[in-house]
Amino acid sequence: MIEAVRLQKHYGKTKAVDDLSFTVRPGRVTGFLGPNGAGKSTTMRMILGLDTPTGGDVTIDGKHYAQLKQPLRKVGALLDAKWVHPNRSARAHLKWLAVSNKIPVSRVREVLEIVGLTEVAHKNAGGFSLGMSQRLGIAGALLGDPEVLLFDEPVNGLDPEGILWIRQFMHRLANEGRTVFVSSHLLSEMAQTAQDLIVIGKGQLIAQTSTEQFIADATQDTVRVRSPHAAKLREILAAHATVTDDSASGSLVVHGIAAQQIGELAAENQIVLHELSPQRGSLEEAFMQLTKESVEYHAH
Repeated sequence: MIEAVRLQKHYGKTKAVDDLSFTVRPGRVTGFLGPNGAGKSTTMRMILGLDTPTGGDVTIDGKHYAQLKQPLRKVGALLDAKWVHPNRSARAHLKWLAVSNKIPVSRVREVLEIVGLTEVAHKNAGGFSLGMSQRLGIAGALLGDPEVLLFDEPVNGLDPEGILWIRQFMHRLANEGRTVFVSSHLLSEMAQTAQDLIVIGKGQLIAQTSTEQFIADATQDTVRVRSPHAAKLREILAAHATVTDDSASGSLVVHGIAAQQIGELAAENQIVLHELSPQRGSLEEAFMQLTKESVEYHAH
């Protein structure tokens, strides 16, 4: 478990993290979201002891990272896939990490196989693509078979097969009871990966909840309806809900009434329906709605 209590990090007058409290539970994939400049990377660095908090505290199972005697056995992290020395092979890089944390060297072969880099294990990391570097970084995070894992933008550079693999792999890690904390700007991917969300803006907590609840709280479900008698149907539905026209598809978009009720009203009035499709709100819509006041960098 990761626990932050009133965490703060100031750079001069700039508050990168401002009185931030949250808990990352084991057995779940927790997504860490926020606009650019929200303080996500700074927070992850403080969890790993790379930055010292200005105030507050953050612990891993009740201990600071610096108190861990063999940290890779407790915490695995991928913050920067390109930090590896370019003239080291993938195998040599992982062997160095293993020896420094008293991890059996045999584990190197195991993690290379897990991430699919066995065939390039002897190649220098400097020649790796971004996707291959991501896989090497994930191998390093897994090396000590840790209980807690942190990933910052882990799917950058991965092809569709690689993205599916890391998504399924994170779920498997969480199902084993591990704590999985992942930051990403790819909201469509986070919607399929994260079970819980911690959302921050300008260094402050905006929401900590399940992904499903986050979407439900910030968006409104709609129903898309198509009928050869659209004008008559619109008139009937307008007495019960808000109805707008989607000129591109020729359908009606209905807010405030369930699909079942629409179908019943259409049947009562002998109106034929060609489509009756409930439309759930998306994580992207919810995120944009709840973080719009926290965006620091606007395009014009």
